[in-house]
Amino acid sequence: MTYFAFHLLFILPPIAALALWLRPRWSRLPSRSARSLPLMALIALVYTTPWDNHLVKSGVWNYGPDRVIGTIGYVPVEEYLFFLLQPFLTGLFLYFLLARSADDADDRPRTIAPRVVGAAICVALAAFGFAALGRPEGTYLGLILAWAGPVLAILWAYAGAEIWARRRTFLAALVPTTLYLWIVDTVAIRLGIWHISEELSTGLKVLGLPIEEALFFLVTNLLVVQGLIALVYPPGVAEARRAPSPAPAS
Repeated sequence: MTYFAFHLLFILPPIAALALWLRPRWSRLPSRSARSLPLMALIALVYTTPWDNHLVKSGVWNYGPDRVIGTIGYVPVEEYLFFLLQPFLTGLFLYFLLARSADDADDRPRTIAPRVVGAAICVALAAFGFAALGRPEGTYLGLILAWAGPVLAILWAYAGAEIWARRRTFLAALVPTTLYLWIVDTVAIRLGIWHISEELSTGLKVLGLPIEEALFFLVTNLLVVQGLIALVYPPGVAEARRAPSPAPAS
C-alpha cells in the first residue's frame, strides 16, 4: 500500500463522513468554529514541517521510496498532507460532539489553578524531553516532548481554565481519535509505509506500536483539541459572556 492509498482508505473517509454529518448542523456550533479549523490545520503545517524534516534527515523515521509520490525537502508529500488532515479529523470529531449537545462547560467561576498546574506539567514534560535527547535511544521521545511540551504549556497558561471547564468534551474528543490513529499507524508500520529507527527510539512497544508513535499521536491530538478550544472559546470572551448584566440605572 502507498502512503496516498493510506490516506484514501483510513483518513479521508472519516473526515468526509464527519463533514457531511456536520454540514446541516454548523449553526449549532459557536461562530468561531468555521474559521478556527482551517487556521488550526495551517498552524499544524507550519509548526510541524521543520520538525518532521529534522526527524527524517536524522534517520529517526523513514519511508519506503516506492510508497510515496515524492518529497519536499526530506519529507514525503503525503506527510505534509497528513499535517493538514489530522487537525480536520480530530477537529471535526470535536465539532461533532459539540453539535450533538450544548456546550457542557462548567459554570463555576474560572480559577487560575488549571492554568498553572497544566502549564507546569507540560513544562516538566518538555524538560524531560530535552534531557532524553542526551541518549541516542531517547532521540525520538525527546524530540516529541521538546517540540510539543512548550506549546501545550502555552495553551494551558492561556486557556487552561476553559479547557478544564470542558474536560468531559475534551476527553471525549481526544480518546477515540487517538485510539483510531494508534490503530491505523500500527497498520501503516506493518505494511512498510514508514519505519521507526530502532537505534534512535526506546524499543518499547504497545501491541506492536512503538511507544514514541503512540505518544506522538497523543500529543498532536492534545494540540489540536486544546488549540481549538482556545480558538473557539477565547478566555476573555467567555468570561465576558458569563459576567452578569449591569443593573439598570435608577
